[in-house]
Amino acid sequence: MNSIHRRQDKLTLFLAGDVMTGRGVDQILPHPSVPHLFEGYAQSALDYVKFAEQIAGPIARRADCSYIWVAALAELDRAQPDVRIINLETAVTAAEDAWPGKGIHYRMHPANVPCLTTARIDCCVLANNHVLDWGYAGLIESLQTLHRQGIKTVGAGRNAGEAAAPAVITTASNARILVYAFCTRDSGVLAQWAADERQAGVNLLRDLSPASADAIARQVQMLKHAGDLVVASIHWGGNWGYAVDADQRAFAHRLIDRARVDLVHGHSSHHAKGIEVYRGKLILYGCGDFLNDYEGIHGHQQYRADLALMYFPALDCSTGRLLRLTLVPLHVCRFRLEPASAEDAHRLLGVLNREGRELDTAFTAGSDGHLSLERG
Repeated sequence: MNSIHRRQDKLTLFLAGDVMTGRGVDQILPHPSVPHLFEGYAQSALDYVKFAEQIAGPIARRADCSYIWVAALAELDRAQPDVRIINLETAVTAAEDAWPGKGIHYRMHPANVPCLTTARIDCCVLANNHVLDWGYAGLIESLQTLHRQGIKTVGAGRNAGEAAAPAVITTASNARILVYAFCTRDSGVLAQWAADERQAGVNLLRDLSPASADAIARQVQMLKHAGDLVVASIHWGGNWGYAVDADQRAFAHRLIDRARVDLVHGHSSHHAKGIEVYRGKLILYGCGDFLNDYEGIHGHQQYRADLALMYFPALDCSTGRLLRLTLVPLHVCRFRLEPASAEDAHRLLGVLNREGRELDTAFTAGSDGHLSLERG
C-alpha cells in the first residue's frame, strides 16, 4: 500500500460545512416527512417552504433529489475530488421521538437519502447539535440508512467507541483518509448527547485543553500509517460572528503538532470564517452553512447565510501539506445551490481577506469566479 501512496502525488478533497436537508428542504423532496414541528416559530415544516417562497418565488414539490445541488454538481464533476466530506446537520429518520425541550428539530425522511448519493458523498460527519433531534431511535435509523447507501459516518454511534472511531476512506488509488469528528457544547450540543459505553450519542469534546488534544493524538497514533492523511472535523462555536476564539486556534495548532492531523475541518457558524495555514496544514475555522431552509427567516442578514462555499483543498500525499486551495462561491435560492453572482463572490472574497489578515492568509478571484489561496 505504501508504494501506491508514493505513486500518487496529491489528493483533492471536497469539504462543505453544514448541510441541512431536513425540515423545509425535506418537504420539497420526493418523500417528505410528516411536517409537524414543536417550535415557537413554526408548527409545520411546510411553513419554511412558504417563508422561502415569499422571498424567492414558487418552489417545486416532489423535486428530484438532484434539485438541491444544481451548480454544485457541475463543480464536483469539474473538480473530480478523491474524497467528499460534509457535515450532515439533520437526522435521517421517520422517528417521532422529538427531543423534549429542544427548540428545533431537523429531520429528512430516509427515502430522501438519494439527495446525498446523487452528489456521491463519501462521509457524513454527525458530531453536531441536530443528529439527535429525534431521539436515540432517530440516530440509530440515521446510521443504518446512511450505511445501507454505502455512506460512511463519523462522530456519532451506538456507544462511545463507535462515536469516537474514525471513518476510514480508501480512494480509487488505494490512498487512505482517516476522518475523526468531534463536537463541543458551545455549538449547541447537549451534555446528555455524549455517547458512553452503554448509550448511543455523539463524540463530545469536554474541552479544548492540551489534555484533550493529547488524547486525540494517542487515538490517531494507533491507526495512522505512513501515507495516510488525517482530517479532524469539529463542530464548535456559535452560529454568528467572525472572531476565531484563541482556544480554538490553539487547539487546532495542537492537533497538527501533536496529533499529526493534516487538515482541520471546522463548522457550526452559519457563514464562512477566516482560514489559516499552519505549518503547511489547512485550518478551516468555520466553513459556513452549505444548504439550509433559512430563506425568509429574518435576523442576522448582514452575515448572508445564503452564501455558501465549496472547499477543494489539494494535499500532498506524503506530507499532508496543502498544495492548493480553491473555493467555489454559491448562492442558496429556493433551497438549491446556484452560482453566486459576481457581486456575491466579491463579497465572500472580501470577508476571507478581511478575516485572513490576522491569520496571514489572502485570496484572489479568478475569471471563473473561483477563489484561490494566494498567501498562506
